[in-house]
Amino acid sequence: MMRFFAFLIFLVCAKTFAADPLPALGADPTHVTVSGVSSGGYMAVQLHVAHSAVVKGAGVIAGGPYYCAQGSLWIAYNNCMTPGGWAMLPATSFLALETQSLERQGRVDATSNLASARVWLFTGSNDRTVLPQAVRALRDFYAAYKANAVLVDGKPAGHGMITVNSGNACGATAPPFINDCDYDAAGELLRHLLGSLKPPPAKESGRVVVFDQKSFAGGDARELSMGDSGYVYVPKACEMESCRVHVALHGCRQNAAEIGERFVREAGYNRWADSNRLVVLYPQTVARNGWAAGSPGFVWNPRGCWDWWGYTGPRYHTKEGPQIRAVKAMLDRLSAPRGAR
Repeated sequence: MMRFFAFLIFLVCAKTFAADPLPALGADPTHVTVSGVSSGGYMAVQLHVAHSAVVKGAGVIAGGPYYCAQGSLWIAYNNCMTPGGWAMLPATSFLALETQSLERQGRVDATSNLASARVWLFTGSNDRTVLPQAVRALRDFYAAYKANAVLVDGKPAGHGMITVNSGNACGATAPPFINDCDYDAAGELLRHLLGSLKPPPAKESGRVVVFDQKSFAGGDARELSMGDSGYVYVPKACEMESCRVHVALHGCRQNAAEIGERFVREAGYNRWADSNRLVVLYPQTVARNGWAAGSPGFVWNPRGCWDWWGYTGPRYHTKEGPQIRAVKAMLDRLSAPRGAR
């Protein structure tokens, strides 16, 4: 019996320490783009607004405007996901005032950067989780800053990542929240954000690296409701040459703990990365339901969502937001010279 328990402890420890450090690739630190689904879409907007000097564009599938939730889970669910007559979306003018206040305090980059940004938005006509009104409100938010934004809203898609041939039926809203709509959302958003792209190869030739996220989260990723490990797709060309970086953020119940590597491998980004010298970073969340072993903080995030309503603290949507800091540190690591420690 003692040997059995010792073996279990070995397996747990092996799994804990299996992840490698995130590689330093000498990536281009001045031209980062980001995209996300649902909570990942909201987080993509936060990362874009907070670091618009570096993050040059955002793709958002089923996500709404910056600071929509105003630090409230109630507002997030009612006003920002399923807005209606008694739970209206916040006015664009109000959100702009908040953003400008944060800019004056130095908590987000200059909003003038958004005028040159490219933004790609998607809402499915069968999405009942985040209604199309929220995505249109995000379009209005970016329009206030004269960003180059496009909205795709004519597909009968449910709530999830939209792909050419992976996942559920197009109109479904169910795990793994990857929908086969015969539409390449990853390719379309990358084309808008990055410009003309070379066609993807017949077969991916890069590698998926599992890396240790703890060092980017103050040593305790779970305290931030982030996973101990994240993923990065590295094309062969990017092993030796400087490449751009795209951050792809999964949605709620879509992290590796829930669906394995399906988002990392099936969302559709990697095939474009190979032929266009693009490193794709896949940070990961985990579910937290109150107190967790080894973490002193109380976090209510039972579906493993990215923080777009304030469960990590009141500065969640700024440069000081714990998850935003963690992702930015990952970007800094990828742009460090090769061989850096």
